[in-house]
Amino acid sequence: MSEESYTTDIGACNPSDCASCTADCSSAGGSNGTIPRVPNPTIKLTLEDDTVLECAVLTTFPVEGFGEYIALVPLNQNGKSPEGETYLFRFSEDGDNPVVSNIEREDEYMAAAEAFHDFIANLKSEKDLEEN
Repeated sequence: MSEESYTTDIGACNPSDCASCTADCSSAGGSNGTIPRVPNPTIKLTLEDDTVLECAVLTTFPVEGFGEYIALVPLNQNGKSPEGETYLFRFSEDGDNPVVSNIEREDEYMAAAEAFHDFIANLKSEKDLEEN
């Protein structure tokens, strides 16, 4: 993971741009429905063919009855995500080290996908936050 600090507000931006965003969004990082501050914005995954894929961390989130999950956006060499894909994995920590593992069962993946969809659907835009 990188050492750079990172924030984002997905309500005002295209989610695929968050990975390369350097803005210090005023509404990021709170319990107000925006994506929380992520101290380590990227994680490198080693794929089955030994290719290393750098991904931006969008968020971690719990799934009732299953555990903790992480949403990652794969980045190209320019630090962008032109396809706008999001990958979901099981997430845990071993000390200070993140542990990311594949979701093997379909019911578990569907629960994680639904929880992530609900998370995104409930994010508030800066306009909504200003009105409150």
